[in-house]
Amino acid sequence: MPGVSLSRSRASELDDIFADNGLLARQIDGYRPRASQIEMARAVAAAMEASGRAMPEPAMFDTQKRPARRLQQTGADSASESTDGNAQADGVDAGENTLIVEAGTGTGKTYAYLVPAMLWGGKVIVSTGTKHLQDQLFQRDIPTVRDALAVPVSVAMLKGRANYLCHYYLQRTADNGRLPSRQETSYLQDIVRFAKITRTGDKAELASVPETAQVWSMVTSTRDNCLGQECPHYKDCFVMQARREAQQADIVVVNHHLFFADIMLRDTGMAELLPTANTVVFDEAHQLPETATLFFGETLSTAQFLELARDSVAEGLGHARDALDWVKLGATLERAARDVRLAFKEDSVRLSIGQLPDDHPLFAALETLETELDALASALAGQAERAESLGACLRRARELQDVLSGWTTPPTSTERNAVAVREGDATAERADPNEKVRWIEVFSHTVQLHETPLSVAPIFAKQRAGVPRAWIFTSATLSVRGDFTHYAAQMGLNSKRSMTLPSPFDYPSQGLLYVPRNLPQPSSPMFTDAVFDAALPAIEASGGGVFMLCTTLRAVDRISTKLRDAIESRGWDYPLLVQGDASRTELLDRFRAYGNAILVGSQSFWEGVDVRGDALSLVVIDKLPFAPPDDPVLAARLDALTKKGLSPFAVHQLPQAVITLKQGAGRLIRAETDRGVLMICDTRLVDKPYGRRIWQSLPPFKRTREIHVVREFFEENAVPGATAR
Repeated sequence: MPGVSLSRSRASELDDIFADNGLLARQIDGYRPRASQIEMARAVAAAMEASGRAMPEPAMFDTQKRPARRLQQTGADSASESTDGNAQADGVDAGENTLIVEAGTGTGKTYAYLVPAMLWGGKVIVSTGTKHLQDQLFQRDIPTVRDALAVPVSVAMLKGRANYLCHYYLQRTADNGRLPSRQETSYLQDIVRFAKITRTGDKAELASVPETAQVWSMVTSTRDNCLGQECPHYKDCFVMQARREAQQADIVVVNHHLFFADIMLRDTGMAELLPTANTVVFDEAHQLPETATLFFGETLSTAQFLELARDSVAEGLGHARDALDWVKLGATLERAARDVRLAFKEDSVRLSIGQLPDDHPLFAALETLETELDALASALAGQAERAESLGACLRRARELQDVLSGWTTPPTSTERNAVAVREGDATAERADPNEKVRWIEVFSHTVQLHETPLSVAPIFAKQRAGVPRAWIFTSATLSVRGDFTHYAAQMGLNSKRSMTLPSPFDYPSQGLLYVPRNLPQPSSPMFTDAVFDAALPAIEASGGGVFMLCTTLRAVDRISTKLRDAIESRGWDYPLLVQGDASRTELLDRFRAYGNAILVGSQSFWEGVDVRGDALSLVVIDKLPFAPPDDPVLAARLDALTKKGLSPFAVHQLPQAVITLKQGAGRLIRAETDRGVLMICDTRLVDKPYGRRIWQSLPPFKRTREIHVVREFFEENAVPGATAR
């Protein structure tokens, strides 16, 4: 990494640990050294070392309790070179160090950052993309490395409060006894038994109750309805217990949603945790821009009003039954919230507020909602002193009043002009790129009102400023042909502090990139059918073991319907799995177990999916994953780039599509023994000038446009099942 090097003693120690006879090799079956892994470990350690030199003290916890652990050092032993001179350009203090690492699949990036983290990272926060990956880190990867290094490192996992049982709401729900169905009642009984034996209260430990069960929302708390220190069960609170353990641990595993929710809401325990951290590692860091955008904005959902109505009725009947007709108040607010949803005829839509006419029924519905919310707030204000839980409902009502007041007026002229620009009126006044965009998302039962910043970079840079610490951003997909400009600009980072590490896989011999000839353009109404027709011979050659990755749910439905008919008419024995038929986890478990299945899915299967071995030998991607230009947030960002005289396509749309495509392509080769074909049914990859930039960002597979080469590949590589299934 430019400007930062690692002291010889630590470099030598890492070389020994990652050697073929080192500590990791002795502990892990099948381990062998990988040059990229060692290079990444050195870079991570250098970032930690450089940050440590700027710290006024060593690591911020009691060293007497863990004398065997080597901590940050600030003396001559750790001094090697000056910190990266670009720190000020990064928008943060010069003593802080930031590293962006794109580590190809198979590099072993998790161990590459965990080893230096355990040795020299001080207090470490590791943030990953999903709760599933959190569990994997906490239960498997960290214990493995800790045992290999034999260091007394304490570890804690912290999730959002919705993942932990709430004693207060569990008791209230159990006493109430009214649940939507017998199944939910049965789930509640399981949860009551679980509450008596669990140490953590983490609902992930209770496999018998699905994560999607309605009862979970009735037995967990939210930031809005938590009673805090006034709760009668505060001392036994699972959320507070998890936060206390995180405070005391050397390594804390969180997820991106939790991390960014706290920056804005200060409700996840991170507010106390982050200031003590010496090192922050973001794994699956490609997800950060979208997650940060979600939380750096503000969202108002009709579900919040329904929950407030439900809780107000329950607490009112429990503590002030004689004062008011709580049931009527709650029902009126519920009806007003549901009328907001009825203002839209569409089942699913995303649009900016500037696209709505002044007389759209949404505005009248919001005014009625505001009136009914005011009525409930007044009722709660008169009774709030009778119980803390009523006071909590009043606080929630007032917070909703504040946010709702900004939505009960028609769009501003600026928001109208933003739409005019997108529709081609080049003379219209353009919105300030630093502004937020207001937009609406309609679901089957709810409406969400969003206010989203056009850029999260200045907000995130401000959060990183201050106390010097190491910030590590890593993923298999962060660059476009080794260029990190797009990602760094999104997050307010310095792209010069970056490195690309190649995968150890032999892609030219392990994989083949196939782009069929003579397919229509993706805009053609015949495109999806043409994709299906082109994919059938490849599916037959593979003998099953296929991912069909689509960019739209409509394509998923169309292709799965046609595949079902084709499987039946041709007498194939390939099981067909379709997104939506079961949970993502269950579908993947079935896919692995069958060994010759075809799975048709959209965005949720493009990343975070690891199928190794013979079960997956063909990945079909229907088209290049350009985000729809009518997305309200994207449209506003493109307008802002146009105003600056930049090309929105070159600066944002193309690099973002490349990173997404790399994620989908990365599903194919997951181990050194994997073999397979990546089929991309979008001729723009070959025909358009920008296509070269895209395929050069993919793994260096051999390339073909001929189906007979695909057949030969499967035959020559003897992919098990290609002829035997």
